[in-house]
Amino acid sequence: MSSKNLGHLRLIIFFTAIIFLLSLIVPDTKLEIFDINILQFILFYVWLVQIVGFIFAFIYQTERYYDFIGSLTYSSSALIVYFSLPTKTQTDNVLLIVVLIWSLRLGLFLFRRILEDGHDTRFDKPKQSFFHFLQYWTGQAMWVSFTCIAVYVAMISNEPNTLSPISLIGVFIWIAGFIIEVIADGQKRNFRKDLNNKGRYISTGLWSRSRHPNYFGEITLWTGVSLIALTSLNGIGYVALISPFFVYALLSKGSGIPLLERSADKRWGDELDYEEYKKNTPVLFPKLFNNIKQPDSNSN
Repeated sequence: MSSKNLGHLRLIIFFTAIIFLLSLIVPDTKLEIFDINILQFILFYVWLVQIVGFIFAFIYQTERYYDFIGSLTYSSSALIVYFSLPTKTQTDNVLLIVVLIWSLRLGLFLFRRILEDGHDTRFDKPKQSFFHFLQYWTGQAMWVSFTCIAVYVAMISNEPNTLSPISLIGVFIWIAGFIIEVIADGQKRNFRKDLNNKGRYISTGLWSRSRHPNYFGEITLWTGVSLIALTSLNGIGYVALISPFFVYALLSKGSGIPLLERSADKRWGDELDYEEYKKNTPVLFPKLFNNIKQPDSNSN
């Protein structure tokens, strides 16, 4: 085995091990599916769906369904947990609704985008390698497990059948984050549809206030989800609050912003307008006042 494949295999094992560790955050419940603790079952389900998706994708050498399957895993796993509950509370209802709205909206948006683009450049090389491509799919399994762990644990835990003030604050934060993400995605999609903008970067709308407003929206909405779940957690369940920190770390330090920034620097790093845009526009957290001259629209 080559050193590259060995590195991919290590990450595959690492991602799988992380999911296993998350399965140890077992709330005080006797709920089971097929005689398996419900949290352990649902995390295994999340991992298994990605493995099945990988097998299909590798055989047919396609990445078209990667993001869509990931989004469906969010919604289907939340539905499985929800309908396994003997009684449903208002918190359970709200958590299910926000996960379904977010995952289905984002899944359809990403699926439509890849159908229009024809391919996803992230996978040009990885899909040719068994272990490299599998690394992406197991990474997605870890991503779903980490981001949704607070939802799973909160639903499984016992809680009063009323939304707490903290949960209501979480709902408003989720709404704000969702609106930001939807607007940012829509602005970029419309920008890319204009042939005059081909090969350029977007620097208008929310993109004039943050270089990655869609990621800011996603971090914000998952913070809201964690606040909605907060009062349902207890004991070891509080570990599930790692969810928004994981989303922030992965998007800002891992496979999100750093990759896009390097790609943008490679394409437009020698353009003065781009350097000015980069200098005056925060990477993630939006500035409140847009008081700089807008460079010609141009994006990743």
